[in-house]
Amino acid sequence: MTDDPKFPQRLDPAAEKIRRRRSIAIALTLGFMVLAFYVATFVHLGGNVAKGTF
Repeated sequence: MTDDPKFPQRLDPAAEKIRRRRSIAIALTLGFMVLAFYVATFVHLGGNVAKGTF
């Protein structure tokens, strides 16, 4: 019963550290992409938002 999905095996500390770093890198990349799309949209629309023309 060592492969029971209800009780996953713990990773060793080195693997946990690698997983944490990878998760942080993915989160930062996602945050940067959201910010980049926001800025690109804001720049693209520019002053036309106040006028109501796109």
